[in-house]
This record gives sequence, C-alpha cells and structure tokens, in this order.
Amino acid sequence: MIDRGAVLPLFYLPPVEYFTQLNKFKPDVVIEKEEHFPKQTYRNRANIYSPDGALSLVVPVIKGSKTHTKIKDVRISYDFRWQRLHWMSLESCYRRSAYFEYYEDQFAPFYQKHYDFLFDYNQELLELLLKLMKIKLPMQFTETYEAEYNGPNDMRYSMSAKTPPVVEQKPYFQVFDERHGFLKNLSIVDLLFNQGPQAVNYL
Repeated sequence: MIDRGAVLPLFYLPPVEYFTQLNKFKPDVVIEKEEHFPKQTYRNRANIYSPDGALSLVVPVIKGSKTHTKIKDVRISYDFRWQRLHWMSLESCYRRSAYFEYYEDQFAPFYQKHYDFLFDYNQELLELLLKLMKIKLPMQFTETYEAEYNGPNDMRYSMSAKTPPVVEQKPYFQVFDERHGFLKNLSIVDLLFNQGPQAVNYL
C-alpha cells in the first residue's frame, strides 16, 4: 500500500519536469511497473534540442498482440538501427555543449548493448542519471496495478509531450538557443550536457 510520496512511470531519458518531481518527493518515490503500456508517451521517447528545434528520439517496440501488454513485458524492436541513430543524434546535437565529452563514455554503452525489454533499459538509464545528478533514491516498484491512488501524488499520466509542463522552468544555456530560444522540458540529458554538475542545483 502506497500512502504518501509519489508514483511515477519509467521514462526513456526523462524530461526535466520528471526529475523536478522525483527530487521533490524522494525518497518516497515508487516506480509503476504493472501498468499497461500506453503509446506515444515519454516511456519510449525523449525530446532533445537539435539545430532545427525539438527532436524526438523514439525507442521502437515490438508490436504486441491485441491484448494489452504490461510495461515490464514490452520488448524493444531492432528492425532498424535505432541505437546508432539516437547516438548520432545525441552527438550531433550536444558535441558543442560544455559537458557532453565529460559524460559520453557513460552513455555510449546504452547505444551498443542489446536490451530485450524497454523497462530494463529505462531502469538502467535512470540509475545512471540519478548517479550523475547525485540524487539518492532507493528503487521501489509497484507490485500490483491500481487504477488510482488516494494518498500519493499519482503522476503516471500527468507528464505528457503533448501538454506544457506543470513546473516553471528558468532558462539555462542551450546549444542552439540563439536559433529557437529556450526550449522547456527537454530530456534531462539536455540539462546535464549543458550544465554538468550544476544540473542538480537547477532542479
């Protein structure tokens, strides 16, 4: 039974808003593991800053049967070389940032190693991001699916790429901001590659 804190989904390279909420409710954060996989969410996509503006990186998943698939059972598709595409995008977008070279060796394995399940991939990425952001958070997961929670802040569906973030965000330097201005709520890697160790203070 979860009676305080927050319930969050597990995202791919989550947006800044996700870490703001995670930092706010730590250590009482529980990750949703039993939900059915909702399409077109941050669970398998992230937005980064490209020379042309926001760019979505999508982790392709194997099309499930007609029955809904639990998030922990969703398999990653390797029908095309999406890992190479994502890594080349990250490199081309952030090579000029102040801290990309500082962190790239820790991110590179995620674009070389074969992962079967989206959940495992996202979990390992989140563990790395928490380490780099110096946020101490015990990994706790839901054991059953609940349609709604009365006590905690249920944030499983509150963060969407289609709606503006709830939290206010002060501008920080972004590589291409002279072209398109400050873009809010991009992936946490945008903040990390541009601000480095100062990223956690921004939250």
